[in-house]
Amino acid sequence: MSTILPITEARAALPKIVQAVNELYERYIITQKGKPAAVVMSYAEFESWQETLDIVSNPQLMAALAQAEEDLAAGRLHTYEEVFGHPQPEAA
Repeated sequence: MSTILPITEARAALPKIVQAVNELYERYIITQKGKPAAVVMSYAEFESWQETLDIVSNPQLMAALAQAEEDLAAGRLHTYEEVFGHPQPEAA
């Protein structure tokens, strides 16, 4: 969920906004003259969005994902040991 703030309020509350987006992963939509103008989100979330956009805009990666989904649906699977040549390590 996002909080909508006019730019004048956002300017005055910027330190609190930055804290909220970093600690609580909140998002703020900043308006200017009543219309959405910008979004404030954590840098970690921004990086995640960027990575997602990079993947979905890469036709080769999308084709590989589609192939993987087909393989999974058809039961074309390999065990960890078949792929890596040794049993899967125990989780710590």
